[in-house]
Parts: sequence; C-alpha cells; structure tokens
Amino acid sequence: MTLALLHTSPVHVPVFDALRDADHPGTVLRHLVHEELLTRAAELGPEAVGDDVESLIAGLAAEGADAVLCTCSTIGAVAESAGVALGIPVLRVDRPMAAAAVRAGRVTVLAALASTLEPTRALLAEEAGVAGLPGADVRTVLVEGAWERFVAGDQEGFLDLVAAAADAVGDADVIVLAQGSMAGAAERTTTAIQVLSSPRRGLAAAVAAAGR
Repeated sequence: MTLALLHTSPVHVPVFDALRDADHPGTVLRHLVHEELLTRAAELGPEAVGDDVESLIAGLAAEGADAVLCTCSTIGAVAESAGVALGIPVLRVDRPMAAAAVRAGRVTVLAALASTLEPTRALLAEEAGVAGLPGADVRTVLVEGAWERFVAGDQEGFLDLVAAAADAVGDADVIVLAQGSMAGAAERTTTAIQVLSSPRRGLAAAVAAAGR
C-alpha cells in the first residue's frame, strides 16, 4: 500500500514520517513538495492551480499511489475535486479535523495565511451540513506576523505566535489550527479550550482510504 502526500512546504515531510512511524508502521509514504502551488493560490485563488494539481495527482496515480493526501488547506478543495475527476481517493488533511470541530460547538479558526481562511470556513460549513447541524458558528483570526516567521524559517517563533493567539481566544468551544504547519503550537498553549490540528487525523483517514 502506497500513500502519496502532496505538500506545499518541505516542513511537512518529517512531521508525517514521524506520525506514520508512530501510528501506521509499514505504510509507504511518497512525498511530493511543490511550494509554488501555495504561492500562486495565495495570489490568484486556489482555482488558479487546479490544472496543475490535477496533473500532479494523475502522475501520482500512474506511479502506483493508492490514495493521495493533500496537506495544504488552501488547495485542499481543488485537490479533492481532482481526485473525483481522476477516480482516485484524494483527501484533504483538514477534513477530519473540521468534522470534529463542528460537533464541538463554537469554532475559532486560527490561520497564518489569509488565503487559508475562506477554504477553512467553507469546509466547516460543509461538515456542519453533513452532520445535520444548522450551521457552523465560526470566527476566524489571522495570526499577525506568523506567516512571515514561517517563511523566514523561524519555526519556533512561528509556533509561539500561534500558541499565543490560541491562548488569547476566549469565546469558543474549540480552536482550529487551520494549517498543518501550526500543529506544534497545540503543545505550547495554556488555554483550557480544546485545540485541534489536522496532521494526525488527516493521515489516519488517508491510510484508511489507501487500504480500501
């Protein structure tokens, strides 16, 4: 069984390798990193990279991938659509997290990049509908300065800013860390509010899909 992962940053590779070793030993992961997809999607909108994403996923399927996990929240919906067109299971890493979040009640979404906010809000609304809920009560927060730290390679500073933003949230039942790269901030928070991140849940769902 081979699971391919489409990333828009190389920082995700060791994170998912570690999760595989801990939770899914023996699963073969194939990593594909294309940073320019996020750059273009942030500037022009996710749909602008749709053809490229579909071409990349088609290549992964041709090379034997049983399923594909897109670890970028900004282009997740585009990747899922490409999977439907190509007939291969393609999962977005944040969908299982979103499904858990809408069942918890009031949601505050933290994101380091503005282009992630609307796709995450749309996903939460979709999952609320699947759950038969009247609608997701969602507030979004852009963590100022966090993306600049991330791009500069200051991972510690990046996670510290995200954790501080989570600790500043007051009126919520659950906090969603919209980007997979933010997951490490959950261990740095002091808030009593539940903090959800996407990598572990997303990988588990993708491994299950690849095995079917």
